[in-house]
Amino acid sequence: MEFYQKLATCSHLSLLCFILLHSIQVQGSYFDQEYGKQVLSSAIQDKDWLVSIRRIIHEYPELRFQEYNTSALIRTELDKLGIYYEYPFAKTGLVALIGSSSPPVVALRADMDALPLQELVEWEHKSKVTGKMHGCGHDAHTAMLLGAAKLLNERKDKLNGTVRLVFQPAEEGGAGAYHMINEGALGDAEAIFGMHVDFKRPTGSIGTSPGPILAAVSFFEAKIEGKGGHAAEPHATVDPILAASFAVVALQQLISREVDPLHSQVIEGQAAVHRCKAYIDMKEEDFPAYPACINDERLHQHVGRVGKLLLGSENIKETEKVMAGEDFAFYQELIPGVMFQIGIRNEKLGSTHAPHSPHFFLDEDVLPIGAALHTAIAEMYLNDYQHPIAV
Repeated sequence: MEFYQKLATCSHLSLLCFILLHSIQVQGSYFDQEYGKQVLSSAIQDKDWLVSIRRIIHEYPELRFQEYNTSALIRTELDKLGIYYEYPFAKTGLVALIGSSSPPVVALRADMDALPLQELVEWEHKSKVTGKMHGCGHDAHTAMLLGAAKLLNERKDKLNGTVRLVFQPAEEGGAGAYHMINEGALGDAEAIFGMHVDFKRPTGSIGTSPGPILAAVSFFEAKIEGKGGHAAEPHATVDPILAASFAVVALQQLISREVDPLHSQVIEGQAAVHRCKAYIDMKEEDFPAYPACINDERLHQHVGRVGKLLLGSENIKETEKVMAGEDFAFYQELIPGVMFQIGIRNEKLGSTHAPHSPHFFLDEDVLPIGAALHTAIAEMYLNDYQHPIAV
């Protein structure tokens, strides 16, 4: 009898293994070229809506930690779609949740803040706020993630886990990601993906690379104190302007020209030489130092696979390392993540200027592409990285 009980148990386990393997095979075959076309087609159908959202945000840009109207617009759209979200994080941020509420959990991130920049592009949806402009594409990032929320919600019965959509404030110098993390925005996320528009890359293509892709960034304030006096007796004064000028020249001439940039160097004793007092404030409370962005190899491969399904292998390229900073790196310090580039270059439209330029202009054809990529990246991740079930 004991033998037959063991045999029956083995039979049940064999049947269970067969069902699981069959399920995995069916799910794996589902993510093919036809799937890519389907997701992209669904996103393209939403293009008018995506464009309208992006233009509203573009016309009324808000600086770091002031994104109240932008955040309200996102919440209104999520309410219309019937999507649950948590608010606030870091003053204006929010996190939408879609899926089964069970693991695995993957996060998608978009930044919302604008720049203190006067827009010089003359078009019908130019910024209506003097001295403020979405000159880095964050309006597009936000619209694309909102588009992904709509698509993922329509496909929620197909999600084998949970997606956290992170709408983050204050990427531009405010370390919004740092504050979002401290307030629990990541939740149980085990991986995170973000994208940034790239004016060098044609619309319809993406760039992704593993390892370090963006630099670490620190902010500091230097204060040099001298001694005042009469212009007739310059020898009795200590001129802080001369000392500051020498510091600038020395940093540029010696450090940046005579030393390997991969090796750190310090010019010492200059305050004493110029008879001044010098103080350095690293501004860590107001501006936490940004770590370097380091892309996870496995997730980089995942982005490449998704990109090939949606856009074709010819439109997936490596991205160059750039000496700029991104607070997305704070997320990557805690969990594996990938920041990849999505092309917006379109010379006919004038979408050829670098971010942080008053002439920056965006090819809005990127919006459904970004929404589709976010959607497929999340859905395929949840399928590919299922947690083992304890028997």
